[in-house]
Amino acid sequence: MARFIFITGGVVSSLGKGLASAALGALLQARGYSVRLRKLDPYLNVDPGTMSPFEHGEVFVTDDGAETDLDLGHYERFTGVPARMTDSVSSGRIYSNVLEKERRGDYLGKTIQVVPHVTNEIKEFLTIGEDEVDFMLCEIGGTVGDIEGLPFFEAIRQFSHDKPRGQCIFMHLTLLPYLSASGELKTKPTQHSVKELQSIGIAPDILVCRSEQPIPEKEREKIALFCNVRKESVVAAYDLKSIYEAPLAYHDQGLDQAVLDAFQISPAPKPDLSRWYDVKDRIENPEGEVRVAIVGKYTQLEDAYKSIAEALTHGGMANRVKVRQEWVDAEIFDREDPAPHLEGFDAILVPGGFGERGTEGKIKAAQFARERRIPYLGICLGMQMAVIEAARNVAGLEDAGSEEFDHEAGKKRFTHVVYHLKEWVQGNEKVVRKKTDGKGGTMRLGAYDAVLKEGSKVAQAYGRLDIDERHRHRYEVDIQFREELEKAGLCFSGMSPDGRLPEIVEWPDHPWFIGVQYHPELKSKPFDPHPLFRDFVRAAKDAALLV
Repeated sequence: MARFIFITGGVVSSLGKGLASAALGALLQARGYSVRLRKLDPYLNVDPGTMSPFEHGEVFVTDDGAETDLDLGHYERFTGVPARMTDSVSSGRIYSNVLEKERRGDYLGKTIQVVPHVTNEIKEFLTIGEDEVDFMLCEIGGTVGDIEGLPFFEAIRQFSHDKPRGQCIFMHLTLLPYLSASGELKTKPTQHSVKELQSIGIAPDILVCRSEQPIPEKEREKIALFCNVRKESVVAAYDLKSIYEAPLAYHDQGLDQAVLDAFQISPAPKPDLSRWYDVKDRIENPEGEVRVAIVGKYTQLEDAYKSIAEALTHGGMANRVKVRQEWVDAEIFDREDPAPHLEGFDAILVPGGFGERGTEGKIKAAQFARERRIPYLGICLGMQMAVIEAARNVAGLEDAGSEEFDHEAGKKRFTHVVYHLKEWVQGNEKVVRKKTDGKGGTMRLGAYDAVLKEGSKVAQAYGRLDIDERHRHRYEVDIQFREELEKAGLCFSGMSPDGRLPEIVEWPDHPWFIGVQYHPELKSKPFDPHPLFRDFVRAAKDAALLV
């Protein structure tokens, strides 16, 4: 039966709970334990699938088709454990489940209340798969004191009492602000945060204190005394040059040992951190640099493309180069020639997105990469824009476009090279979708198989012909234009097993130009870079050497 670690935060948001959770999971794995990480979010959205990337960053998609918080991406990247639908839940999902049960009569006419019905639903969620791993790490979104988070805090308080003594511990992240005027680290915000946590019945076992400055021994002792924790359980979390230094940094500060001590596990297995020393070496000792332009429409917020940024870093590590990522607003190309903005880059990446805004700029970016023979990777919408560019400028379909854009405009303007995906096969069942369906969870979501063309660049990258990758899209390249596009030279190098849905396109006569309908970035890890990002960065490296 799993031991549970509940990770909470206080003082301010964005302290790095997700990163701390992921790093701790990696450290426990290094000691030979199996782990699973979960995220409990207090917002009322059923999931983040309908949120703007400006609101919540990217949506991370699991193999089984869940749209989840981006922290699950951190969990996967650090532990290699594929996230599942049962690893993410929001207040919206919890309340929705409770209300569905009430409507069915499952509560036998009782008055439905936050305690015990909502808290019981949360506790049921926590127990899913508890017999599968040694440690279950559960991160609570938001900060202690947030009104919307109270049901979750009450649920984990109850849960810890329901379990045998010593099976649950609490880890609390706080901020130690540094006042430069007085040259002091201030512990009072941490004290107040812990006091708030204690007032709802939770006493932290471990404090992780985010600080820009080293924590003096005197201040560490003060925190331990006033927050009622052992001095060894006050762990410093300093700013890092790379998030992938976190496992080693937290190990040096004694986080994993503090956790094992809190569970009274002795003697503690020795950790094997060779994987993370290799990752650190590849980050700190690159043998060159490449410049990659990411042409998108959410460039003001890097979290909107978090997994892409990390996958490029992984590709750089695989090739021993530093990837300098530069964000280019696609809308600029609606008004200006892309050449002055894209010249000098070693590669161009066009990521996914929804809606027509910025798409003409993305099409021009694909054209620039094709004509200038610059390595190009188009993901989801980036693939669709590359196909539309090929249709317009090579195959002679000058009015080629997407049904998505006509749907927004309310009138037909284009020949629909890209169309609304009405049906597809998921497992052994046919899924049917209409444009009038609600937006939440109505896309082609999760892992689907694809068959690659022998001898293609993608087949060379993967080293096999059968793959499965994660999808998140409503629109699809129309197979009826395949013959015209292939006559123009574009190769459909990956198809769904039934041959109906294009998964990958590439230009065979180009050094490296590939578009994929799926999201390969979601499966990339620092110790196991995704094959497409590995080869994309390699192509960028080759391009840089030619200059």
